[in-house]
Amino acid sequence: MPKVVMYTTLICPYCVRAKHLLRHKDVDFEEIRIDADREQFRIMRERSRRHTVPQIFIDDFHVGGYDDLALLEARGELDPLLGR
Repeated sequence: MPKVVMYTTLICPYCVRAKHLLRHKDVDFEEIRIDADREQFRIMRERSRRHTVPQIFIDDFHVGGYDDLALLEARGELDPLLGR
């Protein structure tokens, strides 16, 4: 199964939605809080070229934010990325 990493902050409704969608699909993910760690914020910006959260990665593939994740799910493209 691919590794899923999500950069988040504590107070972020889109982060909550993304986590809910992944949990609903029984997907394990690593959550990295960037509000608690400035170095992780720098790493997230470098990896994604974005400064908003959530930023979601499946292995080295940058999904983007919640809207991007939900669009992949709606198109039926998320499961193949998750190795399903």
